Amino acid sequence: MGHLLVIESWVGSMSGLLPRAIREDGHEFTFVTRDLHHYLRSAPEGEGPHPLLTARNVITADTNDTDALLARLEGLHAVLGFDGVVSSCDYYLPAVARAARRLGLPGPAPEAVEAACRKGLTRRILAGAGVPGPRFALCEGAGEAAAAARGIGYPLVVKPVDLCAGMLVRAVRDEHELERACQALAAFPVNARGQDRAPVILLEELLHGPEVSVETVSFGGATHVVGVTDKSIAGAPAFIETGHMFPAGLEEALAREAAGTALRAVEALGLDQVVCHTEIKLTPDGPRVVEVNPRPAGNRITELVRHVTGVDLAAACVDVALGRVPGLAPRPTGVRSAAIAFLLPDSAGTLAGIEGAESVRARPEVRELALAGPGRTVRAATSNNEYLGHVMTVDTEGGGARAAAERLLAGLRPRYETSPAVPA
Repeated sequence: MGHLLVIESWVGSMSGLLPRAIREDGHEFTFVTRDLHHYLRSAPEGEGPHPLLTARNVITADTNDTDALLARLEGLHAVLGFDGVVSSCDYYLPAVARAARRLGLPGPAPEAVEAACRKGLTRRILAGAGVPGPRFALCEGAGEAAAAARGIGYPLVVKPVDLCAGMLVRAVRDEHELERACQALAAFPVNARGQDRAPVILLEELLHGPEVSVETVSFGGATHVVGVTDKSIAGAPAFIETGHMFPAGLEEALAREAAGTALRAVEALGLDQVVCHTEIKLTPDGPRVVEVNPRPAGNRITELVRHVTGVDLAAACVDVALGRVPGLAPRPTGVRSAAIAFLLPDSAGTLAGIEGAESVRARPEVRELALAGPGRTVRAATSNNEYLGHVMTVDTEGGGARAAAERLLAGLRPRYETSPAVPA
């Protein structure tokens, strides 16, 4: 039995899948966080404490001060004896890698994780290695960005180098829209976990074509492709993921091209002992890397993979953190494709309820239906953080899971509270 150290986490699906994977394989874990209330607020309603707070030990420490954290972890390690260290939250992956090195535990090189988590570093390293991606520029402010944009050409994409879930990523068509996007970045100097952001603006050529992600597991100096997931994007000028299907509905040759490009990116960054989720645009000129995420995919993609192949990427994340060989051999599940579709708010206000849920829940192809409850304040979606819920479906015959998920999602109708009339 191993003892995992978990440093922070997202509060979405992986915050439940990671503890489950740890326990199902006979391990235990200690959870370290700077803010217990962040997880207390996010506990599933009516289901007891948040899964992360059921750890053997729950310890409060300043996870945003990496040097102080490492010193604290050394003392804990001497008493508790950790066998591996993990996180699902992008903002703490570099700290996890540094902790593994300091404590002498298995893990990826901190320099490689830092390069993958900082989009500007990723771009420079991949370009230097000849891995295909968009033309890009790194800028210090709006004036420098305007000059760089003229060289790249409009339309282009404006990105922060250190945020996640599509936050503040925007397509811009001209200098006016570029200036507004830069102002939005400047107005967000601290991320959701209280960490100072880098004041760097990443400009990228706007790539055209379908988007997929390649799910890989690296260990022992080799990277293994588990599969390719396709995705749907909406919300222009934002980039909001509205659904995914595994395996991607691609011709085999195109899926191999995407996988090959992802392998080149993982190798160029020097990533090992890590599960990766690499996003790829399938442009008319071939696959281009969007970004490399050195952690399992979010948005329940890991569950889509598990339903189809039997491979548990959360368990693989635990295995490589412990220095063990993960189980990546597919096994028959009876499922040919699995998909998820996300419900986005179609209005701003207070959610009164979502109609149609019971008829959707009763469908035999539905594996999950998760919906926000009444009373939630909603706004127009600008990133992957504003979902009202999702429906997950499977197809035992072929590649029809996406069509089923989208059809059932169309039957879900959010209702909003109306404001009381103002007396004349």
